[in-house]
Amino acid sequence: MVFFLYVLGMVLIIEGLPYLTFPVFMKTLLKRIPELTDLQLRLYGLVIMLVGLAIIALTHAKGLL
Repeated sequence: MVFFLYVLGMVLIIEGLPYLTFPVFMKTLLKRIPELTDLQLRLYGLVIMLVGLAIIALTHAKGLL
């Protein structure tokens, strides 16, 4: 449970970074999201998930976790 809370905390930190560092860009990006098709959003989500999985796999393979 403690590990889950650490991971949740890290996710929230990473999710908040773009809003803290690039607020104008984030406003523009969020206004453009409704223009995207469902397929485009799903593909973006899939790519982001695969990048996250690759980071976890590489970190685990290098023994950093």
